Amino acid sequence: MTGEGGAATLATAHRVVVKVGSSSLTSAIGGELDRARLTALVNALAERRRSGVEVVLVSSGAIAAGIGPLEMPTRPRDLARQQAAASVGQGVLLAAYRHAFAGHELTVGQVLLTVDDVTRRGHYTNARRTLEALLSMGVVPIINENDTVATQEIRFGDNDRLAALVAHLVRADALVLLTDVDALYTAAPSSPGARRVPVVREESDLAAIAIGSTGSAVGSGGMTTKVEAAQIAGAAGIPAMLTSAGNAAAALVGDDVGTWFCAGQPARGSRGLWLAHATTPKGSVQIDAGAVTALRDRGRSLLPAGITGVSGHFVDGDPVDVVGPDGGVIARGLVNYTSGELPHLMGRSTKELASAIGPQYEREVIHRDHLALL
Repeated sequence: MTGEGGAATLATAHRVVVKVGSSSLTSAIGGELDRARLTALVNALAERRRSGVEVVLVSSGAIAAGIGPLEMPTRPRDLARQQAAASVGQGVLLAAYRHAFAGHELTVGQVLLTVDDVTRRGHYTNARRTLEALLSMGVVPIINENDTVATQEIRFGDNDRLAALVAHLVRADALVLLTDVDALYTAAPSSPGARRVPVVREESDLAAIAIGSTGSAVGSGGMTTKVEAAQIAGAAGIPAMLTSAGNAAAALVGDDVGTWFCAGQPARGSRGLWLAHATTPKGSVQIDAGAVTALRDRGRSLLPAGITGVSGHFVDGDPVDVVGPDGGVIARGLVNYTSGELPHLMGRSTKELASAIGPQYEREVIHRDHLALL
């Protein structure tokens, strides 16, 4: 059994999100798309789909798939060349998936997401509707970050985090993270005495485990990002399995492979989870001790009176960090003012501002509905 309820959860799941990394889909030499590996993964997913389970696949590999056609010696490091490789590789990757799934009489649908699609309410709702429609029609959605248009400032950074957020978006029963390592270990797997960690029940279980952060030559993630993704899913009440792509079929039916991350009680609603994990702050606002208490203990909105400083450049609607007197980030939220406006409003009440400047300034800096405590 893969931990507390692990086998039962994956064996009886109605909807599962599966994430596969670039290194699990590419050849060891050259880093080009390995169609045999891709087909083996599709066979495992199709088998589970035949049993009535809805499968959503979050797949890396677009940039890696573009390396061969563009005759690049290695994965490009600069953003423009990565986007060019993704532009070519995305079609190659999808064609390979379409062919492999067609062998099982399954249709695939491509969904490319950016951070905006999951942080702006209208985009978020539309993404959910689209995925629900695809699943209701028996289609296997294949999701990737839209690398061809994303910039460094508006990207997820890795598909592990994207997969965890997609699991929440589609209300999945479980998340399966497939990589080139078969489980989480107490030390590097090749080290003498290293032991597989079958279950992670809570964050303290990770304290004595050495988790490397280095990704593969063709991917952008490492074991650290996998663990973080499992924790994000767990915070949304979704358990996660981490194992190798070769163990995909066994993992999907709950066999004792990999590492099972138990889920906690959801600590945030949808909005809070997305704000905390799918946004990159454009700046920060510093607040006094009274404002910290109002946010943490009373669930209040952030008002101009509690602000003591402003950093960065942002506009109305951008995500910003909220920093306490000790310099620690206590929250993240969507701001209602620009970085140019706020310095003139600091320390003043909304009534005073409305009277002195105009009624349009009688509003919160960050409304509590758009604020996530960290």
